[in-house]
Amino acid sequence: MPFEPDETTMMDLATGVRPPGAALTVELAAELHARAAWSCISEPGDGTAGLVVRALGAVPALRLVIEAWSPDRVARELLAAGVEQGTVVAAGLDRALERWRPRLDPVVVMISLRQAARSGARLAIPGDHDWPAGLEDLGVHAPLALWWRGPADALGAFRESIALVGARAATRYGEHIAMEASAGLVDRGFAIISGAAYGIDGMAHKAALASSGRTVAFLAGGVDRPYPSGHVDLLERIAAEGAVISELPCGAAPTKWRFLQRNRLIAATSLATIVLEAGWRSGSLNTAGHAATLGRPLGAVPGPVTSPASAGCHRLIREYDAVCVTTAAEMAELVAEHLVQVPLDFPESETESERGIAGGGRTSEQVRVFDALSGRSPREVGDLARRAGLSTMSVRAALGALGLEGAARERATGWVRNA
Repeated sequence: MPFEPDETTMMDLATGVRPPGAALTVELAAELHARAAWSCISEPGDGTAGLVVRALGAVPALRLVIEAWSPDRVARELLAAGVEQGTVVAAGLDRALERWRPRLDPVVVMISLRQAARSGARLAIPGDHDWPAGLEDLGVHAPLALWWRGPADALGAFRESIALVGARAATRYGEHIAMEASAGLVDRGFAIISGAAYGIDGMAHKAALASSGRTVAFLAGGVDRPYPSGHVDLLERIAAEGAVISELPCGAAPTKWRFLQRNRLIAATSLATIVLEAGWRSGSLNTAGHAATLGRPLGAVPGPVTSPASAGCHRLIREYDAVCVTTAAEMAELVAEHLVQVPLDFPESETESERGIAGGGRTSEQVRVFDALSGRSPREVGDLARRAGLSTMSVRAALGALGLEGAARERATGWVRNA
């Protein structure tokens, strides 16, 4: 198998994750390496990858991709492992294998491991001492591994944590509420979970740090690529006192699709999610949808009825049974009382995950291909397939739709994004 674990590298990645005194066995090194490879091969939230890894194990699952097993052979192995026939059929194994194989590159995996070593990143996998228990509620869509930076005990923060999310284009009112909520929850012993974006997210992180509390930032790219660039210093502070986490390998670039997938981790790892300020189509509504679907308590802070920046919060309260909260004490009550929320069911035309943020009514595959396009450098279909984590057939179909839309055009040497 061309993916050979490096024991020294694996030891560095595992440090701080294993229970005290646990040895790094050959089996654990192979498991870490296989899951690191899977984080390079599959896109976040890939349910088929999650199904195959859960049923067969990370190492055997990686082997079937390396050895180019046929979809029929993979299906037989899944059935033998106890996966139901209908689930195997619905998994779309042929399309999944076409997505994974173009990204199967040992060099890329080794580069990500070296970048992780340089940046001080480590790898957490299911079964580790501090693996966030809430991620299991995501089922086959749970991350196969988490890359993270922070103190050795940083992942323990998830046991008592609340997510504070909201608009990037925050108002002074929203920033004030974020500061008060974050500081008040830290005073009550909670860690603050958010996405490190400008606006509400950034203020929630800053207030938690200023209050000597713990805060965790989930990124949509590698933990060695601070994003947004204006939060480089903030993310370094979070990594020093809390944790910066991603399911993507070091070096991976953030994309709109990955932001949408990142939101499910924020919701799943928190005991409750609070939307502090959000417009009608804010990306934080996507996080709220994940939280409610997972059965997590959901709160929303009201704002001025004339403010478009609070329209999303009012919508959550009025239409989707989010609890109206105005103080840190009321937010903490959501967890104390274990309130059960009604799963959100937004109209597809307005807030379907792939459409609400990316715009244009595009499908998830079109969003991912558009993210993979460059505005200056033409890229071939195979290159776009590797970048988007899709099969070449899916990429061609998406390019056709983007071309009709006028969002992309084909040149002699490949496809480019239209301005």
